[in-house]
Amino acid sequence: MLELAGITVTIPDGEDTLDILDRLSLSVAPGEVVTISGRSGSGKSTLLAVAGLLRTPDAGTVTVGDQPASELSDAARTRLRREQIGIVYQSAELFPSLTAVQQLELVADVDNRLDAAARARARRLLDEVGLERRHDSRPGKLSGGERQRVGIARALMNEPSVLLADEPTASLDPERGREVMELLTGEARGRGLATVIVSHDPSHLDLCDRAFRLEGGGLEGGGLEQL
Repeated sequence: MLELAGITVTIPDGEDTLDILDRLSLSVAPGEVVTISGRSGSGKSTLLAVAGLLRTPDAGTVTVGDQPASELSDAARTRLRREQIGIVYQSAELFPSLTAVQQLELVADVDNRLDAAARARARRLLDEVGLERRHDSRPGKLSGGERQRVGIARALMNEPSVLLADEPTASLDPERGREVMELLTGEARGRGLATVIVSHDPSHLDLCDRAFRLEGGGLEGGGLEQL
């Protein structure tokens, strides 16, 4: 489970300050897919950064599984993020010089766990996202949809319990975007991952369990109404 409780993030606003997240709370169960929309600057990326333990809130707690991150040291929080959280970025953020399989192997290498089992897992994940013949292709030889598939496989490499995605279809045409969202949500449910997706595209709502809009520092909605 991913749980955010009373999250507040304050930023400078001229001579004053602004609570971009204001006592925001959200609980996402294993295998549940939640979508969050909102205008530009509403705090969506900040929310994902807090949920992904990349930013410490000014108030409130983030709990991943049974681990309240606020009670952990910096090193333990980093370890929790690497072990339990997978992140899919808007433009995949792949290293140009690495092949598809090397993008995944790097995740294990960073944690000094790049062994034969990790190499086999990297290839198996690429197969599962439909890239059986693209293991040795570099990003420049992949389509936009293929690059996003590599990004999804990479996010799953550490066998996380939480999956976060920031506008994963923004750079894709509607058909490829739909394919990527179907893959992303299918993997999330099949693996029992608590999943939060930031997206502006209302055509994908039928693939999600709940939809919220980030407004005024808090979340509105919860049903599958239009974004």
